[in-house]
Amino acid sequence: MARAASAPKKEISMEEALWKSADKLRGSVEPAEYKHVVLSLFFLKFASDKFEAQRKAISEKYGEKFVDNVAFYTKDNVFFLPEISRWSFIMENAKQDDIALKIDTALYTFEKANPALKGALPDNYYSRLHIDTAKLASLLDEIDKINTGDKENDIIGRVYEYFLSKFALAEGKGKGEFYTPKCIVNLIAEMIEPYDGILYDPCCGSGGMFVQSMKFVEAHHGNKKKVSIYGQEYTNTTYKLCKMNLAIRGISANLGEMAANTFTNDQHKDLKADYIMANPPFNQKEWRGDNELIDDPRWDGYEVPPTSNANYGWILNIVSKLSQNGVAGFLLANGALSDDGTELKIRRQLIENNLVEAIIILPRNLFYTTDISVTLWILNKNKKARVVEQNGKLKRYRNREDEILFMDLRQMGSPYEKKYIELTEEDRAKVTSVYHNWQQEGYEETYENVPEFCYSASFDEVKEKGFTLVPSRYIEFVNRDENIDFDTKMKSLQGELKELLAQEEKSKSDLLAVFKELGYEIEL
Repeated sequence: MARAASAPKKEISMEEALWKSADKLRGSVEPAEYKHVVLSLFFLKFASDKFEAQRKAISEKYGEKFVDNVAFYTKDNVFFLPEISRWSFIMENAKQDDIALKIDTALYTFEKANPALKGALPDNYYSRLHIDTAKLASLLDEIDKINTGDKENDIIGRVYEYFLSKFALAEGKGKGEFYTPKCIVNLIAEMIEPYDGILYDPCCGSGGMFVQSMKFVEAHHGNKKKVSIYGQEYTNTTYKLCKMNLAIRGISANLGEMAANTFTNDQHKDLKADYIMANPPFNQKEWRGDNELIDDPRWDGYEVPPTSNANYGWILNIVSKLSQNGVAGFLLANGALSDDGTELKIRRQLIENNLVEAIIILPRNLFYTTDISVTLWILNKNKKARVVEQNGKLKRYRNREDEILFMDLRQMGSPYEKKYIELTEEDRAKVTSVYHNWQQEGYEETYENVPEFCYSASFDEVKEKGFTLVPSRYIEFVNRDENIDFDTKMKSLQGELKELLAQEEKSKSDLLAVFKELGYEIEL
């Protein structure tokens, strides 16, 4: 008798599936551990889905005899999965008592079969957790419902951030583990244009900067092979995630030998990068000891960054890694724009050395895990006039050594997922157009200062304002109060107040009548 066709799996949103999967773990593992339990399984499903799609394509094009030929997978940056590592095998055995061991074996075999994953996957992790078999089976069922076909987003990073926001906020905020939204990474990439050379991220997290940068190069018909990627990450689990995230996309990267602190164990000491993109931990305290890193060569020519806040430590690390014509785009909390003391001295040195190219204030509510307003800094080692061939086009840069471009984007952005803001493609196009026009010859015709949006400040103006980099100190803001008709405004308020008072009086009368009816009359 023919077997009845099984009902199609109901696909649900990634967030809904993740929430349900976390529900399955309650009482079995600590909330902070949820993301680690789910992510490796999610990654396995992600890789397996890609494998099965490739397997089907090979079968249809070349025939069944080629479906186990590893080369037919690796040529398209698809991982080959041994049978015991495939998601289908895991799901077939999901209800077995030894499913935890089977998952560990699947991950171990998967990593051994793919050298690019060395050190990325957990070792004997699920067996050690002792999760109830029924709960683990339910978790697998929920992950099985996730559609992994999202090609546009840094999906591994998005999943990681989701767990940070839901279950590990304190941990995430303490460590500055903020996933950088795609729209911001795209904005940075569109501004610094990392087409050709070395790209570095000193605090690379789950690799979102690299993923979106490669998408930028592809979208502009550049050659990804001309970009070499270097990164470093402090947290071991996040380091592994980054390796997963890049490997599954076929992105080759040097992330150092291990997870390590960028300040105390720099994995790329002699690196000179053409492009740097970063989202360092915000306002990191006690990042070095009082007598630690005093003579570090990364501070050469500058004051030693204070122990109380790592912001300027990150800035100087970035400056030290820039090549002769290197450019950097990175995010910092707004306080770094105007900090006094040692920070002011360093900031003045950066400005006097003609390194600061642009300062851009971003809208609030861009991040999953914080609503803080942040600043995008653009540093450039060469602001002199020069002609550069970039991705097949000539760019004629003018001399901008005594200028800094300030931009305020707080009135831009569109809401998404109810409580968050994102910069749309149109928003980003407007910002990058202004920035690139300002950089190049002929800017007198293509660039102008716009109130409440942008202003090109001279060195003398910045010096006069005490070397602050707060955009609102330079950008003109319209005094809207001057244009208000006082009489019209007061009459409008008068009408509104009259209506409110009438409503209040009616409510009072109704309430007194109710109490009187109940036999509890209120005498006023």
